Amino acid sequence: MKLTVQTFLTLDGVMQAPGGSEEDPSGSFTHGGWQVPFTDPAVGEFVVALNRHARAFLLGRRTFDIFRGHWPDQTDPADPLATAINSLPKYVVSRSLSEADTTWRGQHPDTAHLVTGDVVAAVQALKSEPGDELQVWGSGDLLQTLLQHELVDRFRLMTFPVVLGSGRRLFGDGVLPATMRPVEVTVTDLGIVLGTYEPAGPVRHGEV
Repeated sequence: MKLTVQTFLTLDGVMQAPGGSEEDPSGSFTHGGWQVPFTDPAVGEFVVALNRHARAFLLGRRTFDIFRGHWPDQTDPADPLATAINSLPKYVVSRSLSEADTTWRGQHPDTAHLVTGDVVAAVQALKSEPGDELQVWGSGDLLQTLLQHELVDRFRLMTFPVVLGSGRRLFGDGVLPATMRPVEVTVTDLGIVLGTYEPAGPVRHGEV
């Protein structure tokens, strides 16, 4: 499976708490819910389309808790996002959870699994399994580990026209320099950039 990262971003690269003030207030973050005013059907269509590629999900502890607090209650069989998230395997990386703590409520109680120990080796093993994509949503701390070990095969970034000046960033300090190849980039009517990128080797330098 390819490991793909899907995330909502501000123009200054913040990914923290796009959906509400209670999602992640860590670091005294006060801008939770910054994505909500931008109601754009094109973003929903983009998310539904990319979700069709998912064969499993890899999540950090906080994102896992957000997901399992919401998605098991979404039981409409016509909802493709709910169907995928509830029924597909979910792998949660956590030092504090036990396997017994990962039970998924509803019709698919055995779809969540705990990842402990050597996370890099575990992710590499998951990537070696057959299937289309192992998808990561949110999971800011986990993402830094994945980036440091160059485990991400594709980024799908939904960049909103807002600047916050603080908050957890996708590409934090110390991230490995890399060139990105744009696979597909579109702009919605509200100015949200829907960009798909793949790593394309080290940064090249020159003089002008």
